Amino acid sequence: MAAPHGDDRSPEQPAPSHEGAEAPGATAPDGADAAGAGSADGTDSPDGTGTALFARPSARERRLLTDALRTETVGGTVLLVATVVALLCANTPLSHLYETVRSFHFGIPALGLDLSVEHWASDGILTVFFFVAGIELKRELTVGELRRPAAAALPVVAAVCGMAVPALCYVAVNLAGGGQMHGWAVPMATDIAFALGVLAVIGTNLPSGLRAFLLTLAIVDDLGAILVIAVFYTSTLNWAAFAGAVVGLIVFRVLHVNLRVRGWYLYVPLGVVIWALAYNSGVHATIAGVAMGLMLRVRPDRPGSGAGDTGSSPAERVEHLVRPLSAGFAVPVFALFAAGVGVSGSALAETFRQPEALGVMLGLFAGKFLGVFGGTYLTARFTRARLGSDLAWADIAGVAMLAGIGFTVSLLVTELAFTDAGVTEHTKAAVLLGSLFAAAVACVLLKLRDAKYRRLWEEETRDEDADGVADIDQPVDHALRPTEAARRAAEAMRRPVRPGTPHGPVPDSDSGPGSSSEPGPGSGSSSEPGSGSKPGPGSGTGTGTGTGPSSGDPTRGSADGPSRGPSDGSPDGPPEGPGRT
Repeated sequence: MAAPHGDDRSPEQPAPSHEGAEAPGATAPDGADAAGAGSADGTDSPDGTGTALFARPSARERRLLTDALRTETVGGTVLLVATVVALLCANTPLSHLYETVRSFHFGIPALGLDLSVEHWASDGILTVFFFVAGIELKRELTVGELRRPAAAALPVVAAVCGMAVPALCYVAVNLAGGGQMHGWAVPMATDIAFALGVLAVIGTNLPSGLRAFLLTLAIVDDLGAILVIAVFYTSTLNWAAFAGAVVGLIVFRVLHVNLRVRGWYLYVPLGVVIWALAYNSGVHATIAGVAMGLMLRVRPDRPGSGAGDTGSSPAERVEHLVRPLSAGFAVPVFALFAAGVGVSGSALAETFRQPEALGVMLGLFAGKFLGVFGGTYLTARFTRARLGSDLAWADIAGVAMLAGIGFTVSLLVTELAFTDAGVTEHTKAAVLLGSLFAAAVACVLLKLRDAKYRRLWEEETRDEDADGVADIDQPVDHALRPTEAARRAAEAMRRPVRPGTPHGPVPDSDSGPGSSSEPGPGSGSSSEPGSGSKPGPGSGTGTGTGTGPSSGDPTRGSADGPSRGPSDGSPDGPPEGPGRT
């Protein structure tokens, strides 16, 4: 059962320790695997029979994940607004002005940087987004979900299948329709900002492990798309510029990792130089952002090293500063100049007739779902990995459909894959339509699952007797009438507590009826009536713990309320009422 925001552990279950987490100020070589075994990171099943998938992240991972979700949610909203503005500009009388601004060139021609506004957005500003993606990937590989093969197997296999199946869908459609094969990579990637934004808005009660899975899946997706761009969409290579970019990356690593030099005034100019050399080399310039992100240290600084905040790593601090710039500015600006396509009736009709556009829509809507869900199921079916006990396959289906939102990287690959303006426009429209269809179906599936988890959480937190303890933790008392349960709870509050007694407060040994220190009616004393086997007045109606020969025996009676012993005074007999021992 899952509580809102993924708090799906009952109060009795201890929180698992994070296998790779360090204490503030601890340090370890980058890339070193964390020590520990078993279920310390929540990936091993309790019974030791397999690996539990989508385990609840540690406190440190949840903090990082929450920060990412909060920013990506806002960034997703800004991205949606930018997309709508771009569509309005491209389909209104403002279209001429929009095209003029988008094609306006400026830069430094002597350095090979005379770009249009559209290319500055896709090749320059978008590098910030890939820089953050590189940081996320480094963290996942070093201290996150991907640091152990057993934990990384499922999201990696799901991501690979989620890239391969959409590409196969595109190839199949274009082989049958005679379309261009260059766009096979368009439906491969998942848009992190849109996907996490939808999940944060719709799935407020879904387990946090599901969010971590989607984030990891999207990161691996983007990494695959980046590799595809670098390998398959690099036409010519300027080896001198490429070597210069590599040297710049080496200098970046030496300064940051080996010498641990601090100061943005060194790294920002160096990063711009690396980006410019990468752009002139023929490799897509966004690859430089990924490479620099992968070089940042993700371990906390050593105490006394001169770092201001020794509780966080340099990568965390840089990401905290740069992520809002990526989600709130870089990606929306790219969408503003890349998503402006015609969506008139004739344009949409042409989109459904072109094999390139049909292949992209089919790949995003059906291929992504089949790839992610099928890869997850096959991994769980034929390996020791398994779903967490609080998840169902319906949850995976919703996330698999959500992975079909391909926007930022898909639009970028579209611009790289096609040279014909008409095919490019229709393929961009197909990206928007396929992402819209996938998002709509995912919202329905996840909303149904979210409502179910909400009902389960309400059952777990219901407290009808208002005693401060959830009814689910009182399997007997919560079934009684609320007034009776409240009376018994108040009575228990007035009685002192005997340490070590499993059933709560019990009467003090030197007070109350039935006490062994003050013989009285029904106390079990042999010198008074009612003792032994001869029942006396009040032999079983007191609130004490003794009704027979040994009134001080804590195993007789109940501490929860009035008890009634056998009428013959025998110490044994079936107790009446709930909660008797």
